[in-house]
Amino acid sequence: MSNPHSGLPPSLLVSEEDAARLDALLENPAWRREPAAQALQEELLRARILPASGMPDDVVRMHSRVDCVDADGTRRTVTLVYPHEADAAAGRVSVLAPVGSALLGLSVGQRIDWPRPDGGTLSLEVAAVHPRDAAA
Repeated sequence: MSNPHSGLPPSLLVSEEDAARLDALLENPAWRREPAAQALQEELLRARILPASGMPDDVVRMHSRVDCVDADGTRRTVTLVYPHEADAAAGRVSVLAPVGSALLGLSVGQRIDWPRPDGGTLSLEVAAVHPRDAAA
């Protein structure tokens, strides 16, 4: 967990499988121009990549269902998905959405502040990570 006063983002863990699929996604010209693609690339560059068997259960991975709490105490549950699987009404958040790329690789108890399009800041803490959605 990062020191909230250090200004450094929290450390990230990403599985080899997720890293490979996300790298391929970022190579696709259809997605490379998305505003969050650069942010996702930066997240992947600073992440520790681990074999899937070495990933802790409390780390947000692709297809994880995540309970988050924002700064005002509002709880949200989202599932982190690839762009073609996104469905905001169903709580399926694309990894290329700002909050999606921010959540990838975080573990329970970590918090991230992320700029919102309106100029404000979204502050989310990971409260729980549920098993990956096997249907996805």
